[in-house]
Amino acid sequence: MGQSVSLSRGELVVHTLIVMTGAFMAILDTTIVDIALPKMMAPLKTDLYGIQWVVTAYMIAAAVVLPLLEWLEKVVGLKKMYVAGIALFALSSYLCGISTELYQMVVFRSIQGLAEALIIVSAQVILFTIYPPEQKGVAMGIFGLGASFAPAVGPTLGGWLTEHINWNWIFFINVPVGIVLTTAALFFLREVSTERKVMPFNFVSFTFISIATVSTLIVLSKGQQFGWFSSNTIAFLTVVALLCYLLYLASDVLSKVKLIDLSVFRKVNFAVSSVVFLLVLGFSMYALFYAIPLYFEFLKGLSTFTTGILLLPFALSIAVFSVVAGALSDRWSAGGTLFIAILVYLGSIFFFMRHYDLYTPKGEASLELSLMGVGMGLFFAPVTVIALRGLEDKTILVISLLDYIRFIGGSFGTAIATNILKGNSSFHYDEISALQSENYHFVVGRIESLAQFFVNTSYTLEEAVVKAYYSVGALQMRLSYSYAFQDLFVWSGIFAIVGLLPLVLLFRTWRYNKA
Repeated sequence: MGQSVSLSRGELVVHTLIVMTGAFMAILDTTIVDIALPKMMAPLKTDLYGIQWVVTAYMIAAAVVLPLLEWLEKVVGLKKMYVAGIALFALSSYLCGISTELYQMVVFRSIQGLAEALIIVSAQVILFTIYPPEQKGVAMGIFGLGASFAPAVGPTLGGWLTEHINWNWIFFINVPVGIVLTTAALFFLREVSTERKVMPFNFVSFTFISIATVSTLIVLSKGQQFGWFSSNTIAFLTVVALLCYLLYLASDVLSKVKLIDLSVFRKVNFAVSSVVFLLVLGFSMYALFYAIPLYFEFLKGLSTFTTGILLLPFALSIAVFSVVAGALSDRWSAGGTLFIAILVYLGSIFFFMRHYDLYTPKGEASLELSLMGVGMGLFFAPVTVIALRGLEDKTILVISLLDYIRFIGGSFGTAIATNILKGNSSFHYDEISALQSENYHFVVGRIESLAQFFVNTSYTLEEAVVKAYYSVGALQMRLSYSYAFQDLFVWSGIFAIVGLLPLVLLFRTWRYNKA
């Protein structure tokens, strides 16, 4: 694996369209569902905490199956992995759409997550294999278009489907696409991995890393709900996760049959790329993918569809510059492109986003976010090219590990974002209350003037006073969240800065080797 397969230009285009459409569909499901969760609670007869399992189950299933894929590819090949993933994804999407109970949705979303892992890894490896060596950056740029553009456009499409048709269609839309793709892949997709051998499988290591992964993702997804380490459940699962990761390492080190070849981490390129992937993509970018729609919907009170329209320039910017990043990585420098990507991303945070508040004009925010999209678009291709440098014979392992890091890092990023928004909003609420106490007469005067306004609009005096107090309290709460969003944006920038530091170390290593 890792050698390029010779295809004509027409075959290259067809293969690219088939695998990228599947990858786009699978990655899109990571964010298109988020926007519809509130509308799914009543039909599935559950509450806010219950509906979160729709997201958690998907992530867990996808992450758990990733360590299995290198072994599976050697047994069945990439084409069968991709076709099985697409067919299973379409079937599970239909079953999700007709679900009427939460447990049904959780089961079918788990199957969908498993299928997503099959699609993403096989699609990315197929792309990397069919493009010639001098166009590996272009291949990863094309994949980056889907990997970055799909999560960004998810709120737009999900909002439109939810508001104008029904929440079920966020799943049903995958069915015809999946049928067409399955048929096209069976007839037109060539098998690019020709080596077949039935290899022994380390079930002990797989069991340990699976338990560790499940425990980690539950802790990160449910920690806020259960009160983090004040909860015995969260504390217990944390210990289980740490213990099982250690037992996995011991099992793999002592066994002759390795589940994951951890020697890839000895390659400086891959080790640095992994840290950059974890901190910049996972901790920082995924936190913003989660927080930006909330900023427009929750804080500014805009509709789901309006939010999606405002985020469309952001999504398009990511799409365009993902392809640009691939060309730059091939023709100029993958490291330099990645460095510029993170600098543009950081600039958009510290020059623009950290100032976003309740009163920031929505058009201005939408335009400035498109600059952030430039940085995000430039990110994916070069970091993947750097990770694979010198490890082309272990392509599927490297890509599986990067996807695993994406899931774990993204879960950390989302958990951190939730914790900052919840915790810091309470802190700022208390700060605002303290300031109001110091300016008591001004606040009372404001409440009295509001009450008089409501009296003049046909409320009784008693109703007007209550409404005035409520209005001031609601504004105070929204302002506290406004400051919390600013805190979150700054923290996202800090994580990206920390992720940039290993890249600087890598540049120094390259210069030293050249000297």
